[in-house]
Amino acid sequence: MDLGLAGRAYVVTAGSRGLGFATAQALIGEGARVLVAARDEGALSHAVEALGDEASACTIDLSDPSAALSLVDVALERYGAIDGLLLNVGGPAPGSALDYTDSQWAEAIDGVLLATVRLARAFAPRLASNGSMLAVLSTTVREPIPSLGASNVLRPGLAMLVKDLSIDLAPRLRVNGILPGRIATDRMLALTGGAPDAHRNVAESIPLGRLGDPAEFGRVAAFLLSPAASYITGALVPVDGGILHSPW
Repeated sequence: MDLGLAGRAYVVTAGSRGLGFATAQALIGEGARVLVAARDEGALSHAVEALGDEASACTIDLSDPSAALSLVDVALERYGAIDGLLLNVGGPAPGSALDYTDSQWAEAIDGVLLATVRLARAFAPRLASNGSMLAVLSTTVREPIPSLGASNVLRPGLAMLVKDLSIDLAPRLRVNGILPGRIATDRMLALTGGAPDAHRNVAESIPLGRLGDPAEFGRVAAFLLSPAASYITGALVPVDGGILHSPW
């Protein structure tokens, strides 16, 4: 299938590794140009080198309230027009919901919820018509994951942001969410402590019997961002190997 990405320009935040990098890789593989944004300049440099000539870098820290608008300006200067955005922000620290301090809750809210809102607010009026935004959420939108209290609370809020924006920005823009399950990223490996038994236990809980490959996530994300998904908006699409048990 031709996704219709040739010559189009996209912005991918938190794109130097993991799910963001996999999405950038899939977009570029289909002919798109991608501005990859991240705060770690060294990791970003390695990522862009690996992605090739159609990738460019922007070192930016999304915890800065002005960062989203700066990123829009950089993207427009590089490409002239922007066709889509992967709204990808770091996950909050693990822990029980009642064990977080007020300052830890504030940090999680700012880093996950407000960072996403700022990006959407900055990019929405300046994306090309018929463009798209895709928010990286989590299966915690539908079912809580033990010891990820902040994510369990905040990700469902972002899911409703996706739904809200998909109505407000239609028909000019499409807005969707993608729900990664247990994907073999650095963060996932860190959460399991790198222990073989922990990996095996996680894999056994997944109907497909294994952790997902980031490339499997990236291909779905690229499709949802592409013109090939032109009649999909307001959707929350799991990429989880079947681990979600709820029908919606």
